[in-house]
Amino acid sequence: MPKVLILTGDAAEDLEVLYPYQRLLEEGYEVDVAAPSVKKLQFVVHDFVPGFDTYAEKPGHSWDADVAFADVAPEAYAALVIPGGRAPEYLRLDADVQRIVRHFFDADKPVAQICHGALTLAAAGVLDGRRTAAYPACAPEVRLAGGTFVDAEAVVDGNLVSARAWPDHPAWMRAFVGLLREKAPVTS
Repeated sequence: MPKVLILTGDAAEDLEVLYPYQRLLEEGYEVDVAAPSVKKLQFVVHDFVPGFDTYAEKPGHSWDADVAFADVAPEAYAALVIPGGRAPEYLRLDADVQRIVRHFFDADKPVAQICHGALTLAAAGVLDGRRTAAYPACAPEVRLAGGTFVDAEAVVDGNLVSARAWPDHPAWMRAFVGLLREKAPVTS
């Protein structure tokens, strides 16, 4: 059974971790959650509140990480998912995260990123010449990394499938699952 890796940490967007996790299990993939260390992670929910100029943050679900970034052997995985939330702001600085991300791009394996996950791709140096969606506030970082920001619900550029935020889940996962079925099908 092919394995998919989710790179995340504390303050990741709750739905952007749990929706792909469950959707990929439903498709028959084995899914591992990687984090800075093996521990119980605390996710958050970002929501829009009348009167706020930006989103508000509320506590989300907690979830156990399966593997620490330092122990990830990316060659053991068929695909990568990078959720958004605040986690990518600090995860992008981790040398092992950058190593893992670069492996998936160098090997042309499917990668799904959403929301602030684009910050991780920018830090890993894999956006040059690429088209990607992201949370609109990340557009300057995408452009500074040599990428083209696209304001759309599911953007496919080779092995990369991206989206703006959790409202884009249906289109994002539909496109990603389609790519997975082509490049790393589940066999019975």
